[in-house]
Amino acid sequence: MYRKIMSFLLSWKESEHRKPLILQGARQVGKTYAVLEFGRTHYDNVAYFNFETNPKLNETFEENISPSYLLPILEHVAGQTIVREKTLLVFDEVQLCERALTSLKYFYEEAPDYHIIVAGSLLGVAVNRARFSFPVGKVDIKTLYPMDVEEFMLALGENSLVEQIKTCFEKDTPLPSALHEGAMQLYRQYLVVGGMPECVMQFAETKDYILVRHTQDTILTSYLNDMSKYPKGLASRRNNLNEIKKTRLTYDNITVQLSRKNTRFQYKLIKKGGRASEFENAIEWLTLSGIVSQVYKVEQVKKPLENYRDIDAFKIYVSDLGLLCAKKNLPANDVLYMVEELDEFKGGMAENYVNTQLTINGYTTYYWESPRGAEIDFVIQRDGRLIPIEVKSADNTKAKSLKVYMETYKPDYAIKISGRNFGFEDGKKTVPLYAAFCI
Repeated sequence: MYRKIMSFLLSWKESEHRKPLILQGARQVGKTYAVLEFGRTHYDNVAYFNFETNPKLNETFEENISPSYLLPILEHVAGQTIVREKTLLVFDEVQLCERALTSLKYFYEEAPDYHIIVAGSLLGVAVNRARFSFPVGKVDIKTLYPMDVEEFMLALGENSLVEQIKTCFEKDTPLPSALHEGAMQLYRQYLVVGGMPECVMQFAETKDYILVRHTQDTILTSYLNDMSKYPKGLASRRNNLNEIKKTRLTYDNITVQLSRKNTRFQYKLIKKGGRASEFENAIEWLTLSGIVSQVYKVEQVKKPLENYRDIDAFKIYVSDLGLLCAKKNLPANDVLYMVEELDEFKGGMAENYVNTQLTINGYTTYYWESPRGAEIDFVIQRDGRLIPIEVKSADNTKAKSLKVYMETYKPDYAIKISGRNFGFEDGKKTVPLYAAFCI
């Protein structure tokens, strides 16, 4: 299956300023597959080392982390020659060996001709809580996310449709109605299947939603198991167990919060009387692990947006729509036909979907509220301009809040994402839900 990360990896390989690459992302988003496939197609050979399946590797890095010492040993372990510029060195699940992360500094300084990529599913957590120094400035860092809706469509063989969607987005011209309906159906399928590569592959081959749901449940179980991996020695066992419990409580509660009209995160909905001080570590863990993302409110819409964020007001979205539906135990047909019973959840699900697509495209998202309660779902910086984005889960696109925002800040244009076809009117660019990947 095609992954956009491949073009980034090729640019990294060919760059004169290449550094060891850290590829981070949530579990099961396809990091290992992407790196090994890239190595297979662009290098003579790949020397692959997994710190989870071969824990004895840790001992090698405990003794000495200079490349001159490590390379002969790694050649012996891999059973193959490691040739500069022609072999791709891959360290997988590297969060389990902090010294291996530190060694990247010395690969950069002493052996820059060796191409090395490290990957890990809890790298954000590991780096944030590391005992050893992180090689700041000596590495490139890239985050891999689940497949976006474009990659999903391409996996289903909809190459021609994807190209037509891109053209209509650029020209603000409607997609032919039959194609529009077909693309909306693909969007709803994406909500159910999500972007986890294994799930997408299974769906492309079988169209079996039950099989996909079983895989999603397995991934959710692995996420819960990861939540028990708080670093040893940083706190007492009792405190660790307490943090694990709070992290799971927080994760379980996110789907509840997305079902509310006001999707701003509220601690009291996790537990009666809940406070930030009690759950902020849990939210930090979930965010660093790549399982969720926080979207902060901006008090003023000015550059840079980060300067005006309200650290106490935020929303939390999960990283994958399919896992969201699985966690909520939503039957596939309920989502495919958007039954009335989902009315309270449709808005939050559409918001979550759009945030996922924007994040994959590299945007930092924020939301905005007026003193009188008007709310804009997202504000992003696009081509140097601050652009508001209003999200609707259906064809109804009346947006009073957007009118308030435009009168207040007079943006160059606004984006309305809904079930309606492409268009541009009164300074508002209409984008169908399935085309959010174009932004």
